[in-house]
Amino acid sequence: MFEERMLLELVVENYAVIERIRVRFARGLNLLTGETGSGKSIVVDALGLLYGGRASADAVRSGSDRARIAGIFEVPQTTALRRWMDDHGIEAEDGELLIEREIQGNGKSRAFVGSRPVTLAVLKELAPHLGDIHGQHDQQELFEPDSQLDMLDTFAQTTELRQQVADMFAAWHETARQLEELDRSEQEKLRLADLWKFQEGEIADARLKSGEDAQLEAERRVLMNVARLQENATAAYEALYDAEQSALALMRQARKRLEDLCRIDGTLQETLDSLGPAEIALGEAAHSLSHYLGGLEADPSRLEEVESRLALIDKLKRKYGSTVDEILAFLTTVQADLEAVQTAGERRAQLEKERSRLAVAYESAAGRLSAARQAAARKLEKAVQAELASLAMSGTEFRIEFSIGEWSARGTDRLRFLVSANVGEEPKPLDKIASGGELSRLALALKTCVAVKPKESKSGPVVRTLVFDEVDAGIGGRTAESVARRLKKLAATHQVLCVTHLPQVAAFADQHFAVEKRQVSGRTVASIDALAGDDRTRELARMLSGQHLTPEALKHAEQLIKLSAKPASDSVQ
Repeated sequence: MFEERMLLELVVENYAVIERIRVRFARGLNLLTGETGSGKSIVVDALGLLYGGRASADAVRSGSDRARIAGIFEVPQTTALRRWMDDHGIEAEDGELLIEREIQGNGKSRAFVGSRPVTLAVLKELAPHLGDIHGQHDQQELFEPDSQLDMLDTFAQTTELRQQVADMFAAWHETARQLEELDRSEQEKLRLADLWKFQEGEIADARLKSGEDAQLEAERRVLMNVARLQENATAAYEALYDAEQSALALMRQARKRLEDLCRIDGTLQETLDSLGPAEIALGEAAHSLSHYLGGLEADPSRLEEVESRLALIDKLKRKYGSTVDEILAFLTTVQADLEAVQTAGERRAQLEKERSRLAVAYESAAGRLSAARQAAARKLEKAVQAELASLAMSGTEFRIEFSIGEWSARGTDRLRFLVSANVGEEPKPLDKIASGGELSRLALALKTCVAVKPKESKSGPVVRTLVFDEVDAGIGGRTAESVARRLKKLAATHQVLCVTHLPQVAAFADQHFAVEKRQVSGRTVASIDALAGDDRTRELARMLSGQHLTPEALKHAEQLIKLSAKPASDSVQ
């Protein structure tokens, strides 16, 4: 039983030369054909945007303010994809998932999954669950050692091991960086240590207290104005208490008068009662002034002490901060710097010990990763050679050569893919392969073994949508038929979308689409139509003979369609 994650429908609006197309794809082998420049690859590029590809304002159709691409994918009930969707709060409707991408005229884009806005990073996470796109540019990536290593890791399913190696390397690299920084800064810190000791002593000797400067400023103002304070305080005391007509004396007279009134008219009792608290308050105020006056005394020596203390604090402020709190914070920093210098040796020993521990752990993890890769490499070699045999390249030797490189997040392995297309020849790096057709078939074989193989889930193999953009470039004749049969075999267990120029390949389509450009109201418009019957035969004939269809081309096209239904007569399986 297969978990099918099939592309059901693709809608493209105002994208490049496409005004609007709507295509419903089916299971099996879906082939797109058309003249050069008709827009076949544009359809693949539009699908790539749903997989998180880079958007460009240049892709928006002239005269439109935005382009829109939408795809509907079939989603199984129980899959890792479902768990991923649950983690991201995305829901499918009736087992179908809608993915949309909108590109604005200014180059900005928006993405939606299940009608919920998502980031481009989320789209890229989702893409591997749905399918793969393999174009001609991917063949160039085959030359890159890093791409080859990624391909082997995908085949070996080393995701967890590789992450462990990456984590170990990051930790080891950070410890090494800290050691380098410690060594680089130690000499400078030693040079500054004497200055820091002086600064620490100068501030510590002052024995500052938080907020002390504000308290001293207030005390100095009092000491400098004792005579004035005494004069005003005495006058206030007399007005409240000591004078013959003081406020307290007048208050008492008023209270006595009200007491006489209340004996006659009780309605004034509330007014009389309100004078009680006021009289008490006046008495307390007078008492406070008396106490204040008792403490006021000119003290020139104390004033001199305060002035001297404030001068010391001002001196420290000019060096270390605008407030006492800032000076104390500077002292904390200096003490920390001094402690760092004093414990640098101990810190270095700790870092060196940690670096050594991490190095051992990294080498162990990298060793396990390398062992898994080498075991997988032998399997991949055999699998690729078997695939090449099915693509009319029987006898081709494919080898993965390992070497040890510098430590990195990918491990210590460096590798090269080597190929010998002819028996008896020494395998050479891929970029030494002269034939473009051989390289195309090798790319197809590698992609088939690495990315195309269904991934297992609890409910069985997971089938995704596989897109090949002119993977048959540079080949023809009998080899083209071999490639077509390989694609057909893949389509038995996957949904395959393929752009092709070859009638030998197009003849094997389960569903055939023709892409065409034409002029409408003075504008170039690309359209896509599903072909069947005579229409399909004529399209194959066009691919064989060009725009002028001959009876011979039509007859040849019919024969190709008939032959595609027959078992291979050669070694293709």
